[in-house]
Amino acid sequence: MTIDSTIFKAYDVRGIYPTQINGDIAYQIGFALAVYLKPKTIAIGRDMRISSDELAENLMQGITDYGCDVIDLGLCSTDGLYFAVGKHGYDGGVMITASHNPKEYNGFKICRQEAIPLSGGEGLNEILKSIQSGNLNGKAPVKGNTIRKDIADEYAAHCLSFVDLEKINKFKIVIDTGNGMAGATLPPVLEKLPLEVDKLFFELDGNFPNHPASPIELENLLDLQKRIAETKADFGVAFDGDADRMFLMDKNGKQIGGDMVTALVAKSLLSKNSDETILYNIICSNAVPELVEKMGGKSIRTRVGHALIKPLMKKHNAIFGGEHSGHFYFRDNWFADSGMIAFLVCLELLSIENRPLEELIAEIDPYYRSGEINSRVDSIEQKLEAVARAYPDGKQDREDGLTIQFENHWFNLRPSNTEPLLRLNIEADTKENLEIITHELLRIIRI
Repeated sequence: MTIDSTIFKAYDVRGIYPTQINGDIAYQIGFALAVYLKPKTIAIGRDMRISSDELAENLMQGITDYGCDVIDLGLCSTDGLYFAVGKHGYDGGVMITASHNPKEYNGFKICRQEAIPLSGGEGLNEILKSIQSGNLNGKAPVKGNTIRKDIADEYAAHCLSFVDLEKINKFKIVIDTGNGMAGATLPPVLEKLPLEVDKLFFELDGNFPNHPASPIELENLLDLQKRIAETKADFGVAFDGDADRMFLMDKNGKQIGGDMVTALVAKSLLSKNSDETILYNIICSNAVPELVEKMGGKSIRTRVGHALIKPLMKKHNAIFGGEHSGHFYFRDNWFADSGMIAFLVCLELLSIENRPLEELIAEIDPYYRSGEINSRVDSIEQKLEAVARAYPDGKQDREDGLTIQFENHWFNLRPSNTEPLLRLNIEADTKENLEIITHELLRIIRI
């Protein structure tokens, strides 16, 4: 059948409904996934998007027509799906979601046994080839079964097992779920905690009537910022649409980056066992490895992307891995990411330290960062080489794009997986140094 191959991304399948992704495409993906994995049982979860029910029904039809059984998890978070696959030993799982994208998008995050993700280079490419071949018409003589399963309570219990509930303080906090899946997955957890919670946009709504469920952009945190100030809350929390990513905001309305949350989680875990390994991606602040080394742990830098981080965590038996984008991975969660577990670990750390969030961050973070700056360019390779030539005295590596390190600053310039964009991240020891380096680099990149 005709399929837009551009919906197959580096780490998932994602596109606009119904032009790029629809029921027919979902059926073919389900059938082709079953052909590829040859599983006995696959778990299916979905978010609250308007098109998710239709896509789920057709995806499950494709899988059961191949003869495989389906565990229908219904509405759940992406990290809940990973939990179900790992906990119950299913042969794979599919989460129907477009994460933080606008309402017209939808897609599929796919994993194999033990919640190991499929990627563009391993699995997703084979599914696309199978669909393009046109040879996915043969149904099994015996159709697979569909079994409904609710994991809400057992997933809540799993997440809560990562912390000592008796140590949690009675914080006053604001939580913004952006009308996404955390509005459904948080209540069973919150009822076990001694918190005073002001709930923002907990109602599931695939139209996202209040703001996009993408908390990495500060403009989507304005409601959270305002409510923290109005209620004089201790801090704020925000989740993205499928609830696998979590972000913090201090009582002054300052957004805490994913790399700083990585540092906080690492601090908590290493305080209990100092000789563990922590992974962090190449965009994270130097504050992360510095804290890990200070606390007796071992830090390993990785490329960006969960399909790369999870295998490395297994290889090094790392207790935790974090990304600047708000993905946090835990060894005792089948090396899968969970915004919920990260939230709880940070909550426990803040309780034990008994100090404000902004104070803990100030103690571990002496740096200034640009945030991600995107530039559309005609030739990615030419621009990368031009920047490399302009800084011959820096320590250069090509592990993920181009990273150049100096004594007082570093920057990473890497291409987007989906667009002709270069993504620039800079960190410096002073605000003035950051401004100078940013101006220099953008003059080269955007000339």
